[in-house]
Amino acid sequence: MKGYLFLTLSIISEVFATTMLKFSDGFTVLVPSLAVTIGYGISFYSLSLCLKTMPLSLAYAIWSGVGTALTVLVGIVIWHDIFTVYSAIGIVLIIGGVILLNQGDKGKEVVEKGQICEDRRIEMRK
Repeated sequence: MKGYLFLTLSIISEVFATTMLKFSDGFTVLVPSLAVTIGYGISFYSLSLCLKTMPLSLAYAIWSGVGTALTVLVGIVIWHDIFTVYSAIGIVLIIGGVILLNQGDKGKEVVEKGQICEDRRIEMRK
């Protein structure tokens, strides 16, 4: 649960930083440029804390997928970016991919330390 809270903070910070990147006008406007640095700093720090409890592949897929979808929405709302059927399909595919990745670990048995599973040795971290 804690991992998902850090992941949420990371995503929000990343979308904020990306939005400020547009406002920074190529890092020529001071305040948005500072906001980019702070936003990405918080985002990556939160992502690193999230990775203490979540698998990298799952966390990164959610982070990049949800971040991309939210950034598209910000672009539409703030800068009136064009939203087409292809944009909608793309967002649906991103969200679908994240859902599928979340389903990948469900239904598996807990593997005890040292037990062989699918021809690979799995070592559980404490």
